[in-house]
Amino acid sequence: MTEEHNEDPIAEPDAEPNAVAKTAPDESASGDAASLAASVLAEEAARHAEQESSQVLFPDDLLPGVRSEGISLKKGLAMGGGAATFVVLAILNSLDELQMAAISVLAPDIRDTFGVSDGTITFIASSSGAFVVLGAIPMGWAADRFRRIPIIGWSSIIFGGMVAMSGWAVNAFAFFWARFGVGIAKANTIPVHSSVIADTYPIGIRGRIGAIDKGTGRLLAVTSPILVGAIAAVANGPGEIDGWRWTYYLLGIPVAVAAIAAFFLKEPQRGRWEKEDVLEESFTEDDPLPVSMDAAFSRLMQIKTIKTVVVGFSALGFGLFTAPVLENLWLEDQFGLESFERGAWGTTAGLATVGALLYVGPKFDRMWRENPTRTLNLVGALIGFSAIFKPIQWAMPTVPLFIGFSIPTLVMLSTAFAMVGPLMQAIVPYRLRGTGTALITLYIFFVGGTGGGLISFMFADAWGPRITTLVLTVPSAIIGGWIMYRGSRHIRGDLSLNVQELLDEQDEQQRASGENEIPALQVNNVDFSYGSVQVLFDVAFEVRKGETLALLGTNGAGKSTILRIISGLGVPQRGVVRLHGRTITYSSPQLRSRLGIQQLPGGKGIFADMTVRQNLVMGSYVHRSDKVDVERRIADVFDLFPDLANRQGQRAGSMSGGQQQMLALARVLLHEPEVLLIDELSLGLAPAVVQDLLVLIGRLQERGQTIVVVEQSLNVALAIADRAIFLEKGQIRFEGAASELAERDDLARAVFLGEDGG
Repeated sequence: MTEEHNEDPIAEPDAEPNAVAKTAPDESASGDAASLAASVLAEEAARHAEQESSQVLFPDDLLPGVRSEGISLKKGLAMGGGAATFVVLAILNSLDELQMAAISVLAPDIRDTFGVSDGTITFIASSSGAFVVLGAIPMGWAADRFRRIPIIGWSSIIFGGMVAMSGWAVNAFAFFWARFGVGIAKANTIPVHSSVIADTYPIGIRGRIGAIDKGTGRLLAVTSPILVGAIAAVANGPGEIDGWRWTYYLLGIPVAVAAIAAFFLKEPQRGRWEKEDVLEESFTEDDPLPVSMDAAFSRLMQIKTIKTVVVGFSALGFGLFTAPVLENLWLEDQFGLESFERGAWGTTAGLATVGALLYVGPKFDRMWRENPTRTLNLVGALIGFSAIFKPIQWAMPTVPLFIGFSIPTLVMLSTAFAMVGPLMQAIVPYRLRGTGTALITLYIFFVGGTGGGLISFMFADAWGPRITTLVLTVPSAIIGGWIMYRGSRHIRGDLSLNVQELLDEQDEQQRASGENEIPALQVNNVDFSYGSVQVLFDVAFEVRKGETLALLGTNGAGKSTILRIISGLGVPQRGVVRLHGRTITYSSPQLRSRLGIQQLPGGKGIFADMTVRQNLVMGSYVHRSDKVDVERRIADVFDLFPDLANRQGQRAGSMSGGQQQMLALARVLLHEPEVLLIDELSLGLAPAVVQDLLVLIGRLQERGQTIVVVEQSLNVALAIADRAIFLEKGQIRFEGAASELAERDDLARAVFLGEDGG
């Protein structure tokens, strides 16, 4: 027996032991290794081919905004109900740009007032990016769940107040916290503004709107150096250095006025223009479910374009928010420029950006209509080529040359930044626009702005502004621009996923308005991956109310993964999940549980050290506010499980495996599920115990319970299921009556008949 287990599994069965010993070990081992490697590579190639074949690519004329007729800016604004929304949001964004420019220009004065180092003031100025991120994530979450106009109004009022408080700071610590408040409040200008603009105005003018919005902000920002420099110079007076405070006092006033105007804007319909462009009709979902932040981020990070361009967004942050502060410190320390002079030179450099934006906006809209891939090529090229001029700029010996060679870099980065909004509005599903833009903000402001500020804090005093800037911006711009340029190849695929989602939504709207029965559960066009390994391919099925569906297949076929997606523990990279016609694809597991989706997990589903009754009390914890209701629920499951009623005081871990499985099922049934998900009902249980469980399942079916059960045993599935689905390598190979599956010998052999699967 020992010899049998120690045999070389690769040796041929008829070979003599001595013959095996005489075989050249290196030759046989290398041959077997090569064969194994070839098999693995072939399997990997097949998997990649499967993934490629499952990718949905629609023709260009079905992609949102592509191959469509161009429209004028005037007509596009009129189609969106007028220019009021755009104008108010542009003013708020411009005032944000103004105060950002103020801290860059006034950084040396603020440093001298508080007596801090270059590194400290650079960190405080750049770390506003971190504060924006802290606010952007909840702002984006709120933008996808609530009305956005009130969010903009209240955030802007708080923003104006915190800008004014920056001027009242008595020390660097207080100034830091005032900037914290500014960052949190201003965070709405990216995710919330972007979401509102995308839903208010048609796709064909988004590039121009983005360019004008950023151009207006840049115009105010480039004139602000003169403005804030002049205010500081006038307010300083002889021997004074605190004139910079008046800049912040005065800035708070127009912000408050624009914030009040924002309350009177109209809330736009979500996804209107994508629906009209792709479906030629617009409709709203009745009582849409809130989006879970976890699900939203999970889905967004499966969008290939976003995954490949985040490094480029980080490079934008380095160039736009950290480098200007270091440049102003250099202008004072190296060339002795005062605040007004720095402001005047900054204005000269920034005016070129405004002109470039007026050119890039219409070009972006035209390129999107002709070939959306080229738009991301453009943004990547702008970021990458911006690195060329930085070393030249910092080698210049005079102020005019230093400022002159800063202009190309500023133009490229600012125009790239202006196009980020329109790009994300198109690529991100309309339900997730707020969270999607917040995710991009995370990389631009936090990684680029705050990360750059932190590096500057650590090294600016030792290295100086010149070396710190070059180390930060040149490598990141080259690498980030190249990665972003390469990421453009995914745009069509990502847009196609959005089109598929819109088509699914339209089909559901038409079915809901007709006389067709709405299924209890729908899984449609679902793809799912664990990391880079795709395990589900275009999975689609429906479960009618009161029906029992069995998911069958070999180990690793994706059966349990489907249950995870239905219950919200996994987010598909493509496809939709609906409960009674309501989309729950991006809803949290907790919300799905409250809506009636309950899952009995495979393996242990009890607290072994607790008694039976304690398990049930703990299982009904979410209903604890109504003790009478809890007792009713427990009494109901005891009616179903009389054996458990007689064991209420027994420790759960001391019961048999079948009794423990009954207790686990009882804990799930406490929640009175709309849809009951069961993972491996019969796993590891004796036939007699399985028979008892089948009787219980039968009683649930008599009550009209909707059930989806994963099973390895075909006999068990045939005993309880109305319909069956057979999965192989993540794809549905059979769907129909369970009795028909038994007649398919090729499939039935793949399921372990009456045996436990792994």
